[in-house]
Amino acid sequence: MTYRKKLIEVALPLDAINRESAKEKHPSTRGHPRGIHVWWARRPLATCKAMIFASLVDDPGNDLSGERAEKERERLFRIIEDLVKWENTNSEVVLDAARNEILKSTKAEPPPILDPFCGSGSIPLEAQRLGLEAYASDLNPVAVLISKALIELPPGFIGRPPINPDSKNSTGGTASWERLAGLAADISYYGKWMNDRAWERIGTLYPKSPNGDAVIGWIWARTIKCPNPACGGQIPLLRSFWLSTKPGKEVWVEPIIDKKNKTLRLEVRKGKGHAPSGTVNRAVARCLICDGIAPAPYVRAEANAHRMGALMEAIITNPKHGFAREYLKPREVDLNAMAHAEETLKNLEKAHVGPLTLVPNEPCRGTFGSNAQGATYGFFKFQDYFNARQLATLSIFHNLISEVRAKVLNDSHGDSSYANAITTYLGLALSRLLDFGSTLCWWRPDSETTRGLFARQAIPMTWDYVEVNLFGSLVNLETAIKWVIDSLSNLPAKAKPGKSVQLDASQALIPGITPMVITDPPYYDNMSYADLSDFFYVWLRRSLGELYPELFSTMLTPKQQELIAESHRFGGDREKAEKHFESGLGRTFALVRNQARSDYPLILYYAFKQEEEAESDDSTNAPASKGWETMLKGLLDTGFQITGTWPVRTEQQQRAVASGTNALASSIVIACRPRPKEAPIATRRDFLSALRKELPGELKVLMNGRVAPVDLAQATIGPAMAIFSRYSKVLEADGSAMMIRAALQEINYFLEDFMAQQEGDLDVESQFCIAWFQQYGTRAGQYGEADVLARAKNISVEGISKLGLVDSAKGVVRLTLRDYYEEGWDPGEQTRLTAWEACQRLVWTLSKNGEQEAGRIARRLGGLADQARELAYRLYGIADRKGWAEEASGYNALVVSWSEIQKAAAAAAEETQGRMV
Repeated sequence: MTYRKKLIEVALPLDAINRESAKEKHPSTRGHPRGIHVWWARRPLATCKAMIFASLVDDPGNDLSGERAEKERERLFRIIEDLVKWENTNSEVVLDAARNEILKSTKAEPPPILDPFCGSGSIPLEAQRLGLEAYASDLNPVAVLISKALIELPPGFIGRPPINPDSKNSTGGTASWERLAGLAADISYYGKWMNDRAWERIGTLYPKSPNGDAVIGWIWARTIKCPNPACGGQIPLLRSFWLSTKPGKEVWVEPIIDKKNKTLRLEVRKGKGHAPSGTVNRAVARCLICDGIAPAPYVRAEANAHRMGALMEAIITNPKHGFAREYLKPREVDLNAMAHAEETLKNLEKAHVGPLTLVPNEPCRGTFGSNAQGATYGFFKFQDYFNARQLATLSIFHNLISEVRAKVLNDSHGDSSYANAITTYLGLALSRLLDFGSTLCWWRPDSETTRGLFARQAIPMTWDYVEVNLFGSLVNLETAIKWVIDSLSNLPAKAKPGKSVQLDASQALIPGITPMVITDPPYYDNMSYADLSDFFYVWLRRSLGELYPELFSTMLTPKQQELIAESHRFGGDREKAEKHFESGLGRTFALVRNQARSDYPLILYYAFKQEEEAESDDSTNAPASKGWETMLKGLLDTGFQITGTWPVRTEQQQRAVASGTNALASSIVIACRPRPKEAPIATRRDFLSALRKELPGELKVLMNGRVAPVDLAQATIGPAMAIFSRYSKVLEADGSAMMIRAALQEINYFLEDFMAQQEGDLDVESQFCIAWFQQYGTRAGQYGEADVLARAKNISVEGISKLGLVDSAKGVVRLTLRDYYEEGWDPGEQTRLTAWEACQRLVWTLSKNGEQEAGRIARRLGGLADQARELAYRLYGIADRKGWAEEASGYNALVVSWSEIQKAAAAAAEETQGRMV
């Protein structure tokens, strides 16, 4: 089978794509489509644009050779480099250049683009931006609704003027309403109308502060009764007593204990002093009255028996507006407001008429954060995630959705499609507000702001929480609406109508089209989108269920069909869960192979860290990733081969799940083609020989491209499996087909050997330190062992000690700890420099003083700095396998920051040269 290679199968300007993708993922990026609604593991728009473009545009090597082909590639690279910049998102000049190239390569008939696992809709959105027909499908109804809001609804309202009376009166109805400005104006107007009506009905539940300012929020601590029979006092469950840790603005809550009467109260303190330690950790609580311990099973039992109470710690006000914060002791009026909220909620429930209950009484799984798998803590129904005031307020808002639609219908003279659109975006804004409107939101003393529930890809238990004033200045409906309309402002100005439908990709693709498929399939058991999105689904069902009956016909999102290896879906049977995932993914790939365009590659994103599911074969200790194994098996068994792989930066380093961890920062983008029927058969020896010949060059490219150490193992899978997949079969010595698991193990063996071989280029002292580190880490070992190791390398322990690399005393030896380093180290003053010390000094300087100072050190190190960076890969691998997460993170950070360190080094060199001149 012959085909024209696409650019993605040959070359990409990866640095530019990764740089812009990383920028875009920053939380401060305004107008990003993520403002439409919360979704998890979004792919950067920059990456999506680049991959769609490169998958459609021919590689110049099809028609040109040598320097002419390279020159043409550079021209295409410049188009991509402009295309991926966030500031060029809506530049018609840049977009037209890309569209013209696509039309040229596709003979003016580009294929429609389909993402059958659309999630947040990033891929179809960027396909639409590039002038293509965009189709999205997903089993998850929340994902389908988000994609509708991005690609299906907007094209019909581009350039439409608003209908609200304020806009008409202010412009006389003659203004030019470009893009979606008219739609945005109406969403803002009717959203404010809805907010005002809600305040009229429920504003009394939100008392103002003593000085008349609006309250930002209330901080609560859950409480249980002390299990000590001699005490029985109230235990406030607090992670921390701090309210603000900002320098000069420290505020905390002080517990005032009456041991005689077995009571306590909380007082707000500020100024000099220190907050006491928290009272709960991993569900184990400490009583402040008797110092007794409430074990985790007791705490969980109390919560599940609905005997967990809540104590208001403080109210937060905004006396000077802006970012000023003041913390006050709760007053009786604040406590009475909550009692009033409970009564109001009861009255609302009595008066409610409709097919669904007023508040979401659908069952939930409880919390399922990483440390609380399967724990419920009293959360049995979705309404349990909210207190009475939150439930009453959210219920009023959701009931007002239908009133808003009726008002828009009246003002638009019966335009139901427009009324449905306005209602949809307001419903999504209201759903967006839920992220900050539950009892699982944290108050952050360091920044004096709230952290939303889904800062992580889980629902973690929160013992003390902030209840945000949903009519206050921190987070409210108007801010949620602004997130939505900011996102609309960055949608395509010209777009073909898109389509988003609910489908199970393992059963069917959208009928009537022959698309090119670009998608981000599920990652084994990495994330249960169905469980997470139920939090929003139950409320969206109440606000938008009548508009989208096909999406909200079930009590909860579909679970059994979801492609995830979750054993709890199969009665705890892990094997059944794995088979479900593997067979479902295989069926999906088979559908794509049969129904998608064969003249374009299938493009997949995959981001599953090998060690997250490492298992060992009976005969070897090499890890093999179950997530990668099942995905690759489904792909290869249906007749695909890998024709190109690229590690792209898709995860933000600041995200909560990555904080303090070695979380993946990249996805592997895989280009696949149907494997030719005449593909050859190979032996294990043939496969391993090809690995040894071809993979070292690929690894050097990956490392020179600054793929982070944490990503290197999974990045290696792509080019290695491209070798494996080009054979119709790889045969073992006994004639049986080599399993993908065995191939993955061989790839891991190869990577370990490759990294070990790089040590031979280092100085012998560094080789000693690496060997000692591999055996002992930062712990001490016997002098005799160190002496034998040193003699084998023709050096001495004393010599290594004089260089400051180890501490040797009293018969023990240990590597010199970075904790003992001091400021002022100058490479130019050292009698002998080693790669080991260069690496350690750079890691220490980066962590203590940042990239600028690390750059100054790197400049003085000269060529040794590059050796230090390469050594960081080796040391990361050792530390990661040993489970030394903190040690590993230092080496990972050095490589991730290398671009900025190099810039700082260059700037330092220019500064020095300037002084000399």
